[in-house]
Amino acid sequence: MSFRFRKTARVGPLRFNFARSGLSSISVGGRGASFNIPVARPGRARTTVGLPGTGLSWSVEAPAGPAAGLPNSRRLRPGQLEDFKGSVLEVLQSEVFGPGTPGQRLWEEGTVSRLLANGSLGGRVAGQLALIETPEAMADYIGSARSQDDAKRRAHRCIEAVREATLLAAARRRLA
Repeated sequence: MSFRFRKTARVGPLRFNFARSGLSSISVGGRGASFNIPVARPGRARTTVGLPGTGLSWSVEAPAGPAAGLPNSRRLRPGQLEDFKGSVLEVLQSEVFGPGTPGQRLWEEGTVSRLLANGSLGGRVAGQLALIETPEAMADYIGSARSQDDAKRRAHRCIEAVREATLLAAARRRLA
């Protein structure tokens, strides 16, 4: 079992939350409703509403662009990881590679395969694009995640790969 350190300081309506590494987040609000902005920790702004004294609450993270519908990762019970990875893959396939999206055009036109076959890409970029070369490659990549956080990281890498491939394809078209 590891030890945790948490210290909170209040200045007016603001609550500054400190961890061992320094300022972790800033919160506004109190019992029943709060808004938390991360400073030196991963994640996005979070709004929480609850019924004080009951233990019941509802919490939501602010959306963050493409694939904002990725499942909110909370601690999963054993056996739920496969369902979580499946829902991450569904969100990617509908929001990033769905009809009319840049990802769909990349797959339909075989753009990623052509970029990889060119051989002029650096190792990091080629590795990134290989993740989304085909729907099967992306499904295998997401499916091999070892945890819920790993699945979300992999999903974000796929989103970045689509952006990179789209930029590279546009640059190649301008040069041609």
